[in-house]
Amino acid sequence: MKSILKEIIISNQERIHDLSLIERNISLDANANHVLIGLRRAGKSYALYQYIKKHFKEDKKGFLFINFEDDRLLEFEAKHFQLIIEAYKELYENEPAVFLDEVQNIQHWEKFARRLADTGYQVFITGSNAQMLSKEMASTLGGRFLIKEVSPLSFYEYLIFNGIKLSKASFYSEEKIKIKSLFNDFFQQGGFPELYKHQDKRAYLSNLYKRLLYGDIMVRHNISNEKVLQLLLKKLAESLHKSTSVNRIKNLIKSIGYPIGTGTLINYLQYLDDAFLVHSVENFANKMVDRERNKKYYFVDNGILMLFLFDQDTKLLENLAYLHLRRHFESIYFYKKNVEIDFYLPDQKTIIQSSYSLTDIETEKREINAIKKSLETLEVNHIYIITYDEERTIQLDERTVSVMPIWKWILQFNHKNQLM
Repeated sequence: MKSILKEIIISNQERIHDLSLIERNISLDANANHVLIGLRRAGKSYALYQYIKKHFKEDKKGFLFINFEDDRLLEFEAKHFQLIIEAYKELYENEPAVFLDEVQNIQHWEKFARRLADTGYQVFITGSNAQMLSKEMASTLGGRFLIKEVSPLSFYEYLIFNGIKLSKASFYSEEKIKIKSLFNDFFQQGGFPELYKHQDKRAYLSNLYKRLLYGDIMVRHNISNEKVLQLLLKKLAESLHKSTSVNRIKNLIKSIGYPIGTGTLINYLQYLDDAFLVHSVENFANKMVDRERNKKYYFVDNGILMLFLFDQDTKLLENLAYLHLRRHFESIYFYKKNVEIDFYLPDQKTIIQSSYSLTDIETEKREINAIKKSLETLEVNHIYIITYDEERTIQLDERTVSVMPIWKWILQFNHKNQLM
């Protein structure tokens, strides 16, 4: 095993040193240890490569990188962890920064990581399972690691990957046409970093989804009923724009002829969350004890969501708005009590409605009436209606409602690092 590890250490040093990367907007503290979590193929390994390229540009021997999905490590077990350091020490004299990629499948990895951190090594870890952040594991790691979630590309990063760097003039020049064209692709296909390399993007997304479903959910949790899990995801996609309860989902699946117990369904929803495939949002209007009962569910990427939908631009718009907010804020709710608001950010005192278009007078009235009623109970300083491509302001007594196209809202938010 030690000779195999030496081979891997050297080959990874050469490979990463020769990589040509497009910089992503992922920053890691050079003085800290990190655990990077997130969906498979979202870019966790890429973030490590980016860090290595920046900090070990002149010293490719200064890091030790092991990917535990390497087929040469099929026989690797917990007892072999110490051999990693021994193999490196037999090659070089210095103490390296240690990068452990996709380590979650090796039992007791956290004990090894903790020991490395305790003895002065800088350690970077990636994993595709939220259970890496369980209370027990957090206790074992002892607060010595910063946790960072890595998501698929934002639209801002997507533009960079397609050769566009924003400037103040981008919104007013001919470049705006190219930006809007790329946004239409991003809106439908999502932002997985490797997607732009593939001609048949739907096939890539479908294969990635199957790998997530089988490898990260069904095999990991010993699920045999694939059909029910597929139906669950389909019903979550179809219900994306409205709150739903476990009982409602259970009855929907049961009505198609696939009965499922409440406990099993709750477990399945947790597995989807653990695999970073689906995220849930609670109702701010509910009491704390009731917030688990009715939630709204969003998908980690519009490209994955599109596998379950046909011509559902309103749901894609709301899903993308949520994903953008999730990058920047921890406290995100919807509000439903006699009226429904898509997103409420209590810390920012902001409400956001998503509406594909306001050209229909009745649609605009419905959105404005919902906003008016919510102002009777919510503390609000900022009001937005996010559309696909409409921009104007609506005066609401002494308040201004900003109507913005989602592509511009996302980019101005990123560009100015503040809520627009």
